[in-house]
Amino acid sequence: MSYRPQLSSASAVLTREVEVLDERGRASVIAIPAERPLTVYVDKRELVTLMTLGGAPEALTLGYLRNQRLVTALEDIVSVQVDWEVDAVAVTTRNGIASLEQRTAQKVVTTGCGQGSVFGGLMDDVDRIVLPPQARLAQSTLYRIVDAVRNHPSIYKQAGSVHGCALFSARGEMLSFVEDVGRHNAVDAIAGQMWLDGTEGADKVFYTTGRLTSEMVIKGAQMGIPFLLSRSGTTQMGHMVAERIGMTLLSRCTGKHFLLLTGQERLVYEPGTADVLRYA
Repeated sequence: MSYRPQLSSASAVLTREVEVLDERGRASVIAIPAERPLTVYVDKRELVTLMTLGGAPEALTLGYLRNQRLVTALEDIVSVQVDWEVDAVAVTTRNGIASLEQRTAQKVVTTGCGQGSVFGGLMDDVDRIVLPPQARLAQSTLYRIVDAVRNHPSIYKQAGSVHGCALFSARGEMLSFVEDVGRHNAVDAIAGQMWLDGTEGADKVFYTTGRLTSEMVIKGAQMGIPFLLSRSGTTQMGHMVAERIGMTLLSRCTGKHFLLLTGQERLVYEPGTADVLRYA
């Protein structure tokens, strides 16, 4: 069995009900996302406060540390304990994080919803990332992924105001689905769960409802995933980074429509699939 740190199990309630009045003064009750702060402490030192739904706080914390390149091995983490009474998570490491103050001194506020930020230079170590050139994604599988997300039960359908991210196999099987107030939190939570499960990204596909920014592309690449899909668009820097690292980027994925931006050699077009699609 692979190593797992000691984890709390502190998933929070994802929505709450509030009373509203419509344009005619009629009262009703609706569900809204239950956003809450989660302050991360590493070895008793305050690191950052994440605004989150709190659905997978342990995985979110692990993924955040991984994607910020503050911890490189899961074995370096002894425990992750969430306490919603004080809106905090305590991370205990085995030997501390070297040069933590220096590495977190420079902060970049990103375009992520919910005040996304990253420590250090966004482009650090990007050129060292090698994504599998032999990976392929069939056009019919792409449609299967888009359809799976559309039909999956979600907080967005119930309450709106959240972003969703999903991890798929190369055959279009949904392996995990996470929603949060910011897409950067959702991708971090999936990264953390992949870390815990020992899941490699080379044969996976990542889907997000949010924009394909440089932050999203870099995080996907750090997870080793060659395919990044979105129902939204991309930014110039997201496109530039994807080209630089050889990631296959697809935007505006709705129904049978999509725009293939980079890494065109990995997508396998299937004649007629965009017109008629029959699932086995």
